Amino acid sequence: MKQNPYPVPKQYPTYHLQPPKKPSVGRIYALLDSTFVAIGLLLVFWYVVLLLLSGLEFSWRSIVLLLGFWFTLTYLALPRMHQLFTTVYIPDYFMARTKTGDGVLGDPVNLALRGKEADIHAAMHRANWVKADPITLRSSLGIILSSLKRTSYPAAPVSNLYLFGRKHDFAYQQEVDGNASQRHHIRFWRVPEGWELPGEKKVQWLAAGTYDRAVGLSTLTWQITHKIDANTDAERDYVINSVRFEDPDTAVEVIENFSTAYHDKNGGGDAVHTDGNLPILDLSGAAQRAKDAGVDTGQSSTLVHLDNQKLDKKLDKEIPPLQLGFVGLAVASKLAVLLLAVGLLVFVHDDPEVRSALSGALGAIGITVLQVVLYVLTVRRKRWARLIFLIIASVGAIGEMWRISLADHPGIFAYLSVGFSVLVVLALSAPAVRAWVFALRRRSGVQ
Repeated sequence: MKQNPYPVPKQYPTYHLQPPKKPSVGRIYALLDSTFVAIGLLLVFWYVVLLLLSGLEFSWRSIVLLLGFWFTLTYLALPRMHQLFTTVYIPDYFMARTKTGDGVLGDPVNLALRGKEADIHAAMHRANWVKADPITLRSSLGIILSSLKRTSYPAAPVSNLYLFGRKHDFAYQQEVDGNASQRHHIRFWRVPEGWELPGEKKVQWLAAGTYDRAVGLSTLTWQITHKIDANTDAERDYVINSVRFEDPDTAVEVIENFSTAYHDKNGGGDAVHTDGNLPILDLSGAAQRAKDAGVDTGQSSTLVHLDNQKLDKKLDKEIPPLQLGFVGLAVASKLAVLLLAVGLLVFVHDDPEVRSALSGALGAIGITVLQVVLYVLTVRRKRWARLIFLIIASVGAIGEMWRISLADHPGIFAYLSVGFSVLVVLALSAPAVRAWVFALRRRSGVQ
């Protein structure tokens, strides 16, 4: 019998105030990082306003600027605003909801599992599910190849969702009649050591399964994305029944009223609703049962394969986030333009104005070379290099924004130049880049 945690006190209680904890280095870094997230948001909305005001006249230039306004607002400004607000207002403890990379609440967690990782792989393969490839150079080339050939890619990567402060460990999916816009898919996360569900229910895995019904525009960010079926319980039940049909020895118990039944929206703005129940699927021993039944549970990506084994292995290495790739392209392009400008200026170096411009260009080259070095170190996951890079990029972007705001009629190329500078700040402060250089300790305490 458990001891009563609240026995009747023998005297009136006294409140003991604990001294506040000193912030750790990780907390200070996270605070600085959040500052640059806010700076990026300020810069992109500043840029959006300039584009909108400059596009309020009928001309081809205005059409280009308004298209730039839409793209910047939907793919840069709104996601960054969601990221900042959700970081402040949405707590980081477990709420039976996943999160998107921008921190917006994503798909519901609607399934728990017991068993080893090998048991999950065996059960899902046996039930005709396909393991989604991780986002690597091989899978990226596979997507391009399948698009060019107009062929199906059943193991195409799924977008990242986050639980316990980290992205899913792996995912499975089923295409519907070879239609890439419709598919069943489910993501799996290993729970932290010692973590339990309410009622001291021990599980090893949590999962979020949804059904993609079409491709459309997100109602929150206006981006092109998959639209999911609102009935997430139906996909949950489909996963369970497909596994149990092939392996009847799996067991299921249900935690009823695990969460309140609700109607809500996910990170793409799609409606979701659930009955609030959480089934626990026990897959213990599924790998051995599949082996005894002679079921082949192996899977390999065959879309892209190189004869050279050393080069082929490199295709499976994790690739840096897309945002880092953009930063590298932007810095390399800037350096190339500056070198070309210096090469042209040296032919007319006798002009005093040209000499002044030449010295300015040489100074800009020095700063850009420093940015190239910092970029390489950032790709190598040096967080201090990213922080210095952010400081330099932010100061430069603010200066460019100020100059273009004071100009009478800046041209298209001036807007493009400023836009690239703002994009560099946004890219370097993006969640994916932060996760690349440093596994931030979340408020939940889970790495």
